[in-house]
Amino acid sequence: MKIKVATIFPEMFDVLDVGILGKAQQKGLLDVEVVNIRDYSTDKHKKTDDAPFGGGAGMVMTPQPLHATICAMDKERKAKRIYLSPRGKTLDQQTVERLAKEQELLLVCGSYEGIDERIIALDIDEEISVGDYVLTGGELPAMILINAVSRYVDGVLGSSESTSEESFSNGLLEYPQYTRPQEFEGLSVPEVLLGGNHKQIDDWRLAQSLEITRQRRPDLYEKYVENHPKPHDKEK
Repeated sequence: MKIKVATIFPEMFDVLDVGILGKAQQKGLLDVEVVNIRDYSTDKHKKTDDAPFGGGAGMVMTPQPLHATICAMDKERKAKRIYLSPRGKTLDQQTVERLAKEQELLLVCGSYEGIDERIIALDIDEEISVGDYVLTGGELPAMILINAVSRYVDGVLGSSESTSEESFSNGLLEYPQYTRPQEFEGLSVPEVLLGGNHKQIDDWRLAQSLEITRQRRPDLYEKYVENHPKPHDKEK
C-alpha cells in the first residue's frame, strides 16, 4: 500500500520508521512518502499561511502551496485524498477497513486554523476526524490513520487473528488477555483459560466482551444486541 502525506512538519513522521510499521516498509509491504508543503510555496520566505478573510484569530493555510503539493504528489489523481479535520467523519473501524482496500492514500495535514476551503473543494475527496477535540495540526491524526489502516495490509501483522479478534472487529470491546506467569501478585489467571476447552473459552471471552462493552460503551453494546438477537427473540 502506498500512503503519501503532505505536511509542514515532515520530521514528525520519523516515528513511522520504527516498530511494526518500520518493518513493513523494509519488507516493501508499506510505502510511506512524506512531502514538505513548504517546498512548493512560491513565497520567497516559503510561507504557507495568512490571515483569514473576515477577521478572526489565528492563521489559515494558503491555497497555492497546498494545491501545488497535492497535484505534484498525485498527478493522475489515483489516490484517495483525505484531509484530517475536526469537522470530518469520525474515524471508526468500518472506515479503517474501507480505506485499507485502497491502493493509495494521500493525507493532507492542516495547521493553524485550518486550510483554505477552496482546497477542499478542488482537491479533497473526504474529511476525517480522529475524535471530538481539536489538535494543533493534522500530523498526529494522520499517524493514527496510517497506523490503523496499515494493520489491515496483508503481511504487516504476523497473524490475521490479530485483527479479527480485537476491539471493534466484531462491534465489541476486546476481552481480557492473560499470559505467564499463572499467578502474579496474588492474582490468578481465570481457570477457564487453563482447561483447554475451546468452546468454554470462546463463551467466556464473548461474555467478558459483552460485559466490558456494556459498562464502558453502552452505545456499542446496544447496537450489538440489536444486530445479534437471541434465538427466542427471533421467534417473537
